[in-house]
Amino acid sequence: MLRPLAAAFCALLMFSQMAISSDRSRIGYGELLTNDLFGDTHDRWRTGSYANSRVWGPEWTGQAPAAFGQLLELRFNGEIIAPENVAGPVPGDRPFAGILSLGLHTHFQPRLIEYSVGADIVLTGPMTQLDEFQGLVHDVLGGNNMSPAVRAAQVGNDVNPTVVMEAGREFSIGQAARLRPFVEARAGLETLIRAGADLTVGRIGQGELLVRDPVTGHRYRAVEQQRSGYALVLGADIARVTDSELISSSRGLSLTDARSRVRAGLHWQGKKGGALFYGLTWLDQEFTTQRDEQIVGSLRLKLNF
Repeated sequence: MLRPLAAAFCALLMFSQMAISSDRSRIGYGELLTNDLFGDTHDRWRTGSYANSRVWGPEWTGQAPAAFGQLLELRFNGEIIAPENVAGPVPGDRPFAGILSLGLHTHFQPRLIEYSVGADIVLTGPMTQLDEFQGLVHDVLGGNNMSPAVRAAQVGNDVNPTVVMEAGREFSIGQAARLRPFVEARAGLETLIRAGADLTVGRIGQGELLVRDPVTGHRYRAVEQQRSGYALVLGADIARVTDSELISSSRGLSLTDARSRVRAGLHWQGKKGGALFYGLTWLDQEFTTQRDEQIVGSLRLKLNF
């Protein structure tokens, strides 16, 4: 397992280095931390994730370039998924899963439609060491220790190449608001098609590159404009998931007919460049025996001194 894993990561890193070493410079950076501690405070299901993006391209002009491959985003994601009770799981609950991914994506806008297309190498299983990481966090901050049964039954070691595509178009509503319907397709770790929309009221985010977090659907800022103010964001989407390596019928689990998300958040940026984002996301059940929905919170803090 380790040899193909190392080879895959080396190939992706070599390709990304070749891509960003030509006529591009780094023009942006974005990240988003999500945890149910910031939401309903329950340590379960989509319990924690981290998204990180570094963007290379030509000089930013307020929108993505028209050509495919001219603007590149190196994307890293990490996520921990847990059963409702890691100390004593009940039958019919989902298994623990540690997930790490690294991918290369491109953003382009030939006319009115904004596109994002890319591929990720997604790793699951004990080799990610995220079961050990969660145990360390619980030792420091408090929380249930993972039982040997949960650790043994976690989603196993695997490498899942995943492709992602999103298309969206932004419409202005007066001078302060923007509505952006979108469609998204994924194939790999989970195979799905999703449709939804995001509403932004305020100046923050206008003329910027925003990247969608895969867990919550929040769009975090990756290429920013230097302007102060606030922006309220609202969004919702629904997905049809046809296959999932995380919710397997071999474990007696069945996917729900639809997977919905509803989110709200607030951006703030100060005159000296400091910025803050906080958002909440309601996540619907993902498998038929999931007992409840959940609410997770997302945070990004940027300090300038």
